[in-house]
Amino acid sequence: LDSQHSQDVNPVFLQQLRELDIPEEAAKQALLHTRNVSAEEAAMYYFNKLENEEEGDDDLMFKMVFVVNMDLAMGVGKVSLVVWMCSVFMYMIHLEETAWTFDTRAKKVVVQGTNVAHLLELQALAMSLSLPTYLVQDAGLTQVEAGSRTVLAIMGEEEIVNNVTGSLKLL
Repeated sequence: LDSQHSQDVNPVFLQQLRELDIPEEAAKQALLHTRNVSAEEAAMYYFNKLENEEEGDDDLMFKMVFVVNMDLAMGVGKVSLVVWMCSVFMYMIHLEETAWTFDTRAKKVVVQGTNVAHLLELQALAMSLSLPTYLVQDAGLTQVEAGSRTVLAIMGEEEIVNNVTGSLKLL
C-alpha cells in the first residue's frame, strides 16, 4: 500500500511539504485528500486538520485581518512593512486583554480598504462588537505623509471578524 501511495502523490509537492517539516506520511495523506492540486492546498489541508485536532473548542477559530488603505499610493514593500508593524503593535497592546493568545496557525488575511473614512467605519463597527483593533498612523518617513492612516488590524473569533470584513477584496 505504501508504494501505491508514493506513486499517487506528486513527488515535487511531497518534497515541498517535507521542507515545511510536515511528516512524510501526513504529507502524502494531505496530497491524496487534495487530489495533488498543489503543495499549498495540501499544506492548508494539513495545518487546518492539525489545528482542528489540537483545538479544545472545535468551532472556535480565530482570525486577524489587515485592512490596507488603498487610497494611499503605497508600494508592495511599504504595504508589507505597515502590515508587519500593525501586527506587532496589535500583539503588544492587546495580548493581555484578549481571551485568546496569538496563535501562529490562526488565519491572517490582508484585504483592501477604500480610504481613511472606510477604515474608521470598520474600526468603529469592530469596536462595537468588542473586537480588538489597531490603526497605524504612519510616521511619514517614506511614501506617505506623516499621520496617514495606512492599515487597520481587527482580530477575534473568525465568524465575528467576518461580519466586519468578510465582504472586502483580498489584496
